[in-house]
Amino acid sequence: MSVHNLGFPRIGKQRELKKHVEAFWRGDIKEQALLAEGKNLREQAWQQQAEAGVELMPVGDFAWYDHVLNMSNWLGVIPQRFRHLPKGLTQYFAMARGYQQQGETLAACKMTKWFDTNYHYIVPELEKDQGFQLQVDDLLAQIKEAQQLGHQVKPVIVGPVSYLWLSEVTGHGDKLRLLPALLEAYGQLLQHFAELGINWVQLDEPALTLDLPVDWRQAYEQTYHHLQTASVKILLATYFEGLGDNLTCAVNLPVAGLHIDVVRAPEQLISVVDRLPRYKVLSVGIINGRSVWRADLRQLLQKLKPVYQAFGDNLWLLDSEVFLD
Repeated sequence: MSVHNLGFPRIGKQRELKKHVEAFWRGDIKEQALLAEGKNLREQAWQQQAEAGVELMPVGDFAWYDHVLNMSNWLGVIPQRFRHLPKGLTQYFAMARGYQQQGETLAACKMTKWFDTNYHYIVPELEKDQGFQLQVDDLLAQIKEAQQLGHQVKPVIVGPVSYLWLSEVTGHGDKLRLLPALLEAYGQLLQHFAELGINWVQLDEPALTLDLPVDWRQAYEQTYHHLQTASVKILLATYFEGLGDNLTCAVNLPVAGLHIDVVRAPEQLISVVDRLPRYKVLSVGIINGRSVWRADLRQLLQKLKPVYQAFGDNLWLLDSEVFLD
């Protein structure tokens, strides 16, 4: 069985990221010093995971503020009021915290809870005719950093349907009308990954565990039929709850692998094992991502034996949900 990771806490053992970001906000350190600290924290996280046996290293889970804001930045979803600001951390933090300088005051983007966790994310602000233009140099640079250290990289990004679901459209327009343009951008991003020699990409789709309207369920089918032509393998990751009524949709999507959370929804394991084709990877979130207690590995092994008999090397193990701190 292979071991991988949905994502890794980015704050550092001594909350170094928080301290350095706040120092940057106060003007106590320059941008280059903050960037260097981020690089150092990423390298430490990768090394810790490698020593623990993680075989596919998540890259893209690091964020200065939150991972949904990262995705907005990579897609070029910058609200009009911030577009005149210098690109990079100035613009990024202005979206998260607002901007006040030289008599100019700009309101921050809306913040709301990340599903049922105590974490928050910056809500993407979309326009009715929103275009998407990739600006992913920093993400590709992080992938190269990890590769140069000898890690086999698995980029981790928010999936397109969940990204739309979590967004707001100016004037309350129909978000799904933006899906074709968004898929073009995601297709280009997956091509960038392929050019760097990436084999697997993790697309996080926690919205697939919600009670979805029919048109949103159809959006998943449209999305992954469009992206199946990419030259990378897609692991579609769900967490925070079971697939419920979306199970049939999920197991039939043309992706190479499916991740499910069997800590929050243990009852779904049997159903997914019965219905997921054996040529696909089944990634099982078996370790409680919120618990401070050690898992009973012997008990988990007994639970997983019949799953391994069914999927063999196509069974992957990891934590149940993605970390955000």
